[in-house]
Formats: sequence, structure tokens, C-alpha cells
Amino acid sequence: MATPPKKSLGRGLGSLIGGGVAKPAAPVATVVPPVAAAPVAPGLLLQELALGLIVPNPRQPRREFDEALVKELAESIRSEGLMQPVVVRKVKDGFELIAGERRFRAFKLLGQPTITARIVEASDTSSAVLALVENLQRADLNAIDEAVGVASLMRDFNLTQEAVAERLGKPRATIANIVRLLSLDSEIQGYLRKGQLSVGHAKALLGLENQAHRVQIARLIIEKGLSVRATEVEVKKLATGKKNDRKRTEHTVVADVQKRLASHFATPVTVMRKGTKGAISIPFSSDDDLARLLEKIGVKL
Repeated sequence: MATPPKKSLGRGLGSLIGGGVAKPAAPVATVVPPVAAAPVAPGLLLQELALGLIVPNPRQPRREFDEALVKELAESIRSEGLMQPVVVRKVKDGFELIAGERRFRAFKLLGQPTITARIVEASDTSSAVLALVENLQRADLNAIDEAVGVASLMRDFNLTQEAVAERLGKPRATIANIVRLLSLDSEIQGYLRKGQLSVGHAKALLGLENQAHRVQIARLIIEKGLSVRATEVEVKKLATGKKNDRKRTEHTVVADVQKRLASHFATPVTVMRKGTKGAISIPFSSDDDLARLLEKIGVKL
């Protein structure tokens, strides 16, 4: 089931780095690769780095890389050259990728010894944010990987939803909805990762409190190819049915309590309930009758 393409963010990587381009790193001995280097924009410092000096970003939000797409990118780079450099930051033993892991993987697949890189100054937090932003600006990042990335920012760097929203250029409500996806059953998260369910379907499923019911509807969506609107209808039907079942159960319980109290007091008893609150009404016909009822309750005059 195709997921509608996401709108790209309005803020580019450069606007989020804050520190701009770092001072040139110490010269790195490299062999000029046969692949054409990325074009150098005026005023932008790029450097050829040995692939062996670059390590992947441990906060990379994308969990899965389509090998077929990496191979396709590798062939494009082989014929057209690298059109956009990877972005890295200096770390203790070399450089850490911030953006461009698929380009990095494609170069490794081609057996290239070096790659054109832009070296920037970035803290751990900025690096994580930039890696997430770079993936969000590509339409194929699945909703669960996005949610995991956002949750990681909040957990690892003690950021509030408001802080993450500001850094990603998204409304706070959007961030809250993204994180809520992680409360779904792992089976449903798997469907989202594979594109079998859309975010719209997931939001509808969140209207059900019971995880088993969510899975039940999720399987129905895939089996029958339900639209988001049709899913909302199914969720409402299930939720309404369960609500009516609860009402019927409560009515049965109240009726049973009334019957038992009436038998105990030997007089009609009314039990009124509203939500978790209510009242019990026991009528009496005379002072003697009241005294009898009080004795039944255990109150002596």
C-alpha cells in the first residue's frame, strides 16, 4: 500500500549546523578515485577523505537500507559522478557520518578508496538532529524509524517535545503524534515499516485502547485494502460495540444488586448509578419500618 510522499522540511542541514564549516582537518593521504568528485560550491570547503577513516553515525534513524537502491545509486555515481558530498564531523579516531550513508555505502560497493566530504563542527545532539533531518527530507523514511529517531532525541539528549519540534521545524502536536506510534503493537509497527499501513491508518488504530483489537483491525486493513476512512468506520463500530457491552454488563450488575438488597431488606430498593458514582434508595412506611431497616443495617437507636 503506497504511503503518500512527505513534504520536505523547510530548513536545510546548513541552517541547523549552527557552527558552519569546520576549519580544514589535518591533511589525509588519499588516492584520487576514478569517480568524478562532487562539484565545489563557491566558499564551501570540501575534502577527499579515505573511506576507512569514516564511521557510520550511531544515531542513524534509518534502520534498513534497500540494497537494490544502494546498487542503483552506485551505478548512477559510476556513470555521472558524485553530485552531492557526504557530511561528516571530526571524532577521536577519524570522521563520523552525519548525512549521506547511502552515498557512503555506494562508494564502498564501487570499491572507491575516497569520497568527497564536507567537514562540519557538530555536537552529539546536533549530529543526531542533522541525521534525522537529512532522512526526513527524503520521502522514503518509514514512520516507525522516524518515531524511533524522534524518541531517541528526547531520551538521549533530554529534550522536550517542544525542543525537538523547534529543531525539526515541525509543530509540537506533530511530534506528539509521531511518538504515539511507538505505543502500537510490534506487529502493527512492522506493517508500518513495510508500507502496508499508512500513518493515517495508524492514527485511526490509536483510537482503540485494546492492543488485540488494534491488531485485529490492522489485519483487516491489509486483507481488504481498507482506506483510512473505512478504517475509521471499523474502529468506531468496534469501539461502540465494546462500549454497549460494558453498559449492558453494568446494567446487569445493578439489577442484581437491587434484587439482593430488596430481598435482604424485604422492601423495594433502587440503585442509581452514573459512571463510578451513584446512590441507593431504601423507602420506609413508618417509624417502626425505619427502625426495622436500621436494625438490618446494624444501626441501633
